[in-house]
Amino acid sequence: MKIEGDITMRNAEQMKTNYEFAGCDTVELAKQYGTPLYVVSEEKIREGCKEIKETFLMKYKNTKATYASKAFLTLAMCKIIEEEGLGLDVVSGGELYTAIKANFPMEKIVFHGNNKSYEELYMAVSHGVGRIVIDNSFELHMLEDITNILKRDIEVLFRVSPGVKGETHEYIITGQKDSKFGIPLEGDNILQCVKRVVLSKHIKLMGFHFHLGSQLFDRDIYVIALRIIMNLIKQLKEQISFVTKEINTGGGFGIFYTNGDKPKPINYYTDAIMKELQDQCSSLNIEVPSIVIEPGRWIIGGSGITLYTVGAVKEIPQVRTYVSVDGGLPDNPRPALYKAKYQAVVANKINHPKDKVVTIAGKCCESGDILIWDLQAPQVEPGDILAVLSTGAYNYSMASNYNKLLRPAVVLVNRGEANLIVKRESLEDLIRRDIIPKHLL
Repeated sequence: MKIEGDITMRNAEQMKTNYEFAGCDTVELAKQYGTPLYVVSEEKIREGCKEIKETFLMKYKNTKATYASKAFLTLAMCKIIEEEGLGLDVVSGGELYTAIKANFPMEKIVFHGNNKSYEELYMAVSHGVGRIVIDNSFELHMLEDITNILKRDIEVLFRVSPGVKGETHEYIITGQKDSKFGIPLEGDNILQCVKRVVLSKHIKLMGFHFHLGSQLFDRDIYVIALRIIMNLIKQLKEQISFVTKEINTGGGFGIFYTNGDKPKPINYYTDAIMKELQDQCSSLNIEVPSIVIEPGRWIIGGSGITLYTVGAVKEIPQVRTYVSVDGGLPDNPRPALYKAKYQAVVANKINHPKDKVVTIAGKCCESGDILIWDLQAPQVEPGDILAVLSTGAYNYSMASNYNKLLRPAVVLVNRGEANLIVKRESLEDLIRRDIIPKHLL
């Protein structure tokens, strides 16, 4: 009995050396579900939603928040967002279809996208989505045709590009003048679009939308953009008596990935936005419109991690030590796309001294498939479990089958319990849609 007790004590001590996430032992998760593995914390998601509700929605009247689902969307995520009372921002027919299959309230959906197809717009109108954000005059023409055919009324916003530029990677800036998104405010293009909608039988213009970029830590850019939009609103009221009912200020609020990032609470942004709105409405003698925000990464980014199993360890003396893992570029393309940086821990050696510097390499046949350069870590060996932190946003949603690698499973964890919410792909899944022409048989 004493021997068994000693073994139990040693096992308990060993367990303490493993990295825990949302009350779950990540090493055990890796054993149970395999790697690579996306792990998402339900509690952290709900904590973010709660902060938004308490410091924005409950603090200010006539406000809304919609989750930007492009960051991470599954049927289970739809259910969590619905339970938390937030809306859902979708940017494609696929995201809209996911929301439909999850029975998400259609009136709380905002449909974005810079090149919506006729079929996507038809789906949105026929299902009665709450808002369609029109990105250009071409979409407006299609929407007029669809609403006339279906004889369905729809409420819309125009996305405008306010001409301000945020400090972030050039590939995730969206609010500058030279952008594929939105209607430029220079010239009379936006005026003509508004005039056209005002005369439309089934399309009701509620107001305007702007989005300035992603991973932004400065709130001043939102204030400047809002000031520009308020001037537009004033001009439209004076010129054609159009009264704006709603302004959607987008999202893009930054989170912590690595040293140097300085994330802020949501009210750092929303308090500044609301103060500017109230000041502008007062000075311009304009009715206070409804304000909408669209946090995505801010809710889900830090709520997820990715687990990998270490394979080959290659040491090049006096140069570098490469630690290869069983995933990489296909499950997290962000480092290759725009040099995104992450922190990571060796999950089964969480308390070991970090006296080594290693580079985490993916398994794709690409020199650029590097997840993390120069990571402080303990001695890493084949079979170790690596946990890359803050991978909840734009990892699962951007995953691919490059090199015919299988897309990982997704596990939802909450206070020590784990539930599979997306199955791991199989080899058969890779060729399920392939067809061999008769002449090759």
